[in-house]
Amino acid sequence: MILEALGAAVLGLLLAWAATVRLAHRLPARPLVHATGTAGALLGAFVTHSALGSGFSLVPFLGAAIISAASLSLLLRPSRARRSVTA
Repeated sequence: MILEALGAAVLGLLLAWAATVRLAHRLPARPLVHATGTAGALLGAFVTHSALGSGFSLVPFLGAAIISAASLSLLLRPSRARRSVTA
């Protein structure tokens, strides 16, 4: 259980790092993004582990990745796209 939690936290940090590298202009400060990714991954692993039990080994990591990506997507700001206004 401890290794599963540590693995989920590392997975959340990796997803948050990838988001900050790819979408840095649309995200808030890095510490918030990293904390959100880690907390989302831990929550996802906990919920998946609670729902399925301890018989599954890789499925909680899938749940961790899904919930972490979903919580990171909530931090995205709209892009500053220029729109031309025609009269």
